[in-house]
Amino acid sequence: MKLLYQTHSPPARKVLVFAYEVGIAERIKVVHHETSPTRRNDEVFAENPLGQVPVLLRPGLPAIFDSDVICAYLDTLHDGRRLIPQAGEARWQALRIQAIAQGLSSAGGALRWETVRRPEALRYPPLRDGFIEKLIATYDWLERELDTETPLHVGHIALATTLSWLEFRELPTFRENRGRLVAWFDTFELRPSMRATPMSGETHD
Repeated sequence: MKLLYQTHSPPARKVLVFAYEVGIAERIKVVHHETSPTRRNDEVFAENPLGQVPVLLRPGLPAIFDSDVICAYLDTLHDGRRLIPQAGEARWQALRIQAIAQGLSSAGGALRWETVRRPEALRYPPLRDGFIEKLIATYDWLERELDTETPLHVGHIALATTLSWLEFRELPTFRENRGRLVAWFDTFELRPSMRATPMSGETHD
């Protein structure tokens, strides 16, 4: 299999960390691609009409995207404990943490457009402030609601890779007065899967 990847994409890193955690990373060739709404990448568009990574290319089968679908597929390729619980409240907890992580990533990406990526004359401060509010409110929710003691699941991976990206991009911090969340994240960052997939690079618009 081949993974169209980006070294500074939280969803792409989520997929690769997931692959490491379920023990199949060696079966995936990782190919870095730069993507941006303002700079078309024809190789990525050829496999995903949204022009976004991650995209998983499977021999003789259609390409799979996005990160949720790829992780669900990878979870069928190993014999260990499933990281996407199949039933019960554990499933919904894992999926809601995954959803909150995706929302964080989206808000952080939108905030970057309003602070560093869009030309200064086109930025809209009230929109910037709204995205900051989303980040702060979500950090507070995670401090209360994150299941830090349950077995590893896809939501944990999605959240850890998103929080790591927020720090990498120096976006509003989650570290102030959120000791429970910070302790969980700092421990998660030491996992071999995270150490094997460091973030790097700049977005090219």
